[in-house]
Amino acid sequence: MHFLAAFNIWEIFLRCDIVGQVITTSLAVSSIIAWGVMFGKRNDLRQLRLLNLAFEQHLRDQRTLLDLPESYRNKRSIPYGDLFADAIDAYWRAAEIGKQKGIDTAQYRLEHTENALQRALARQILRYESSMVFLASIVSGAPFMGLLGTVWGVMEAFSAISVQQTASIQTLAPGVSAALLTTIAGLVVAIPSVFGYNYLFASNKRLITELENYASSLADRIELESQ
Repeated sequence: MHFLAAFNIWEIFLRCDIVGQVITTSLAVSSIIAWGVMFGKRNDLRQLRLLNLAFEQHLRDQRTLLDLPESYRNKRSIPYGDLFADAIDAYWRAAEIGKQKGIDTAQYRLEHTENALQRALARQILRYESSMVFLASIVSGAPFMGLLGTVWGVMEAFSAISVQQTASIQTLAPGVSAALLTTIAGLVVAIPSVFGYNYLFASNKRLITELENYASSLADRIELESQ
C-alpha cells in the first residue's frame, strides 16, 4: 500500500511541468537541510549547556577568581568560559592601565569588566541564535512556495483545457493533482519546521537567560573580590 502511494506520488511528480518539479525538488532539499539543522542545533545546545554547567560548578569550588591560572582563560569554546576570560582579562588590563595613568581604582576596573562582559554576552547570544534565521525562513517561506506551485499548476491545467476545448474530470484531474503536489510538499516541509523552530527557540531562550544570570553573578563575585 505504501509502495503504491509512493509510486502514485512519483507519477504525479512526473506529470508536473518544469516549474512544479523545480519547486517540489527545492522543497524536498530544504526539508532535508532543515531536519539536519534542527538535529544539529539541538545537539549543540545540549552539549553547550552541559559544558556551561560543568564550568560554572568548577568556578564555584574556587576560593578566588581573580588569581586563577592562565589555563582558566583558554576555555573560550565554552560560552561561560568566554565570558570569564573576557571579564578577567579586562579587569587586569584596566588595573595595568590605571596604574600607568594614576587612576587605578576598584570602580575603574569594574567598569571595564562589566563592559567586557556585555560584549562577550552579546557575542554568545549571537552564537546561540545561529541557524535560527534559516529555520524561520523555511517555516514562513515553504507554504508560499507550495502555494506558488499550486497556482502555477492550476493555471497550466486550465490553459491545457482551453487548448483542447474540453472540460471533464479526466482532463482536469491530472493537472490539478500535479499542482496540489507542491502544496503538500510545502506543508510537509513547514509543519515539522514549525515544531522544531519553537522547540529550539524555547531552548535558546532558556540558555540565554542562564547566560545572563551567570554574567550577573560573575560580575558580583569579581566586585566582591576586588574590594
